Amino acid sequence: MTATTIRVSLRTRDVLQELAQTAGSSMQAVLEQALEQYRRQQLLEATNAAYAALHAAPEAWADQEQ
Repeated sequence: MTATTIRVSLRTRDVLQELAQTAGSSMQAVLEQALEQYRRQQLLEATNAAYAALHAAPEAWADQEQ
């Protein structure tokens, strides 16, 4: 696997390290899991916003229900 270096605050590094130790995992694994969860959250929020916009447009909503 290819790797790169990113800059984070010392506090972020400390939190990441603490989470990794608590989980018995690596900091890389914890960071990857956190990013995947964040990606899914963003997708869900975008989907909910699109659904709300569709629901707010009566003609588009009627078309969708058909």
